[in-house]
Amino acid sequence: MPNLRPGGRGFVYPRRDKPPLPRIPVPVARAVVDCAVYVDGIRQPGRIGYKQALAEVRESGQGFVWLGLHAPDDEQMAGVGEAFGLHELVVEDAVHAHQRPKLEIYDNTQFMVLRTVKYVEHESMEHASEVVETGEIMIFAGPDFVVTVRHGAHTHLSGVRRKLEARPERLALGPTAVMHAIADKVVDSYLAVTERMEVDVVAIEESVFGRQKRWLNIDPVYLLKREVLELRRAVQPLSVPLARLTDTNNPLIPKEIRRHLRDVADHLTTVVERVVEYDEVLTSLLDAAAAKVGIQQNTDMRKISAWVAIGAVPTMVAGIYGMNFAHMPELGWRYGYPAVVLCLVVACTTLFWVFRRHHWL
Repeated sequence: MPNLRPGGRGFVYPRRDKPPLPRIPVPVARAVVDCAVYVDGIRQPGRIGYKQALAEVRESGQGFVWLGLHAPDDEQMAGVGEAFGLHELVVEDAVHAHQRPKLEIYDNTQFMVLRTVKYVEHESMEHASEVVETGEIMIFAGPDFVVTVRHGAHTHLSGVRRKLEARPERLALGPTAVMHAIADKVVDSYLAVTERMEVDVVAIEESVFGRQKRWLNIDPVYLLKREVLELRRAVQPLSVPLARLTDTNNPLIPKEIRRHLRDVADHLTTVVERVVEYDEVLTSLLDAAAAKVGIQQNTDMRKISAWVAIGAVPTMVAGIYGMNFAHMPELGWRYGYPAVVLCLVVACTTLFWVFRRHHWL
């Protein structure tokens, strides 16, 4: 029987807990952006699944498979990892983003993590809420396959694929050529972002030291400082993986690819130097802005103190004549009131002149 709700209208039926609905697995094809077989650097015609493509490559012993994924879930990535023989630890890292740039080697498979950055357009730093947007690209490079996993809306690799397909002699070098092309694209984006951020740093510097504004808004300085630190965390750790890739003791990287990776490492060094410089400049600007705010506050306190001192004179006189003593001779004097007002005006004017002369007003 239904129970009557206390103090309410109608009936309350007993709660019945329902078991959770079973989770419907999403096929791997939903996460696949592109999959192709490349033989001698030339893309083979037709659309093909990654399992069939890998089987054909290993059966013929020629070429490699390039599989591109975007934000796969656990089950989708587990299926890909099983097909390509990937270690369970790197499969887990590929699903969960927010990884540091790194390079791990499992037998003949290299796993590389790259942080991508994008400059967020804004009218000015006063109206900006974000300057740098980050994402991630994971690369699995084996002897006959390369799997790229992207996280983020700005991490498209279609342009890299088309560029490489236009140069089959580069693709003929194998999966490591894809790894180099992606790393080169990511580092070039770092250079573009740092060039755009330099404009923001200059604008912040002008706002801190400029005289066109009476009040200094220090929030944009903190915002840009935070964004530079985020860019630094994305860029600086990549130096170690690139150093390992360019090491002559790494047998998995061909000599020609190693030469191109050294050029990428040089560009990354330029980016790191710029980011460190921006960080140091913003730290100095924060100190200067804090000092300027302190000076502004001291100036305001001096002005307030000066006006209080000027106002204290008539307040003191009014307090004396407000004591209502019976014997105050000047109260019966005909010119007593004008004389007191004149003295107050002279005293306040003198104090104003003194404070103005000492730049308190």
